[in-house]
Amino acid sequence: MKFYSAAGLVLAGFIGTAASAFAGPTLDRVTKAGELVNVVDNSYPPFSYINENNEVVGFDIDIAKAVADRLGVKLRIETPGWETIVGGKWQGRWDICICSMTPTEQRAQVLDFPLEYYRSPAVLVVNKDEKAIQSAADLDGKRVGVGTGSTYEAYLDKSIVIPGTKPIDFPFKSVIKVPTDETVAFQDLALGAGVRLDAVVANLATTKERIDAGAPVKIVGKPLYGEPNWIALDKGDAEWNAKVVETINALKADGTLKAISTKWLGADVTAGDF
Repeated sequence: MKFYSAAGLVLAGFIGTAASAFAGPTLDRVTKAGELVNVVDNSYPPFSYINENNEVVGFDIDIAKAVADRLGVKLRIETPGWETIVGGKWQGRWDICICSMTPTEQRAQVLDFPLEYYRSPAVLVVNKDEKAIQSAADLDGKRVGVGTGSTYEAYLDKSIVIPGTKPIDFPFKSVIKVPTDETVAFQDLALGAGVRLDAVVANLATTKERIDAGAPVKIVGKPLYGEPNWIALDKGDAEWNAKVVETINALKADGTLKAISTKWLGADVTAGDF
């Protein structure tokens, strides 16, 4: 099997395909339709979730709205399922994924990642009454919940490689992985220490959101690894990649991204300060 270095993927996969058989089909489609279609996971607060009015809201939604406004079009949100999103081959169904996706070597084979827009660490979460698990080194033989198809699942498999970052430490031998919807994982963890789950691996921001809302869970140990989150696009449209980079950079320069981040997270994660 041919080996591709992380650096090579950053250049070849993330910046986007330099040559395309068709020049700018996505931008043409967005302009003609008058709408930008963004795909997200709708159970990932505070980044994207369904509120009490049955609306999909959050950090990523506000950024997508800002991108659509900058392009002079309306925003439409779709939630086809995370594994469908990361599988690529969108075939024009969706235009963009401002959806808190962390690039991996596998994902870079089917998606373009033109730029990073924020960073947030992965953490280990346990029930508030848990005493035996103090860090990831205590996870051997434990039932650990993770979002299906997430980088957290790959972390438990010890298969995660994030191009452009240092190797991730795996201080456990083996765990009983329980892939599920992240909301369900936290609900199961809330039932009690070891009742259905012993721990959950999740994002720091989403975990804090749930703790602030009253979930009987706590974060233990140090962050497991840093998660760079990038805009994801279907492969093969260099002009669209460039337009997205231009738009996001403009929103960062005029303070829009900082304002959205502060609104939802209380800090500017777009500057790496979270």
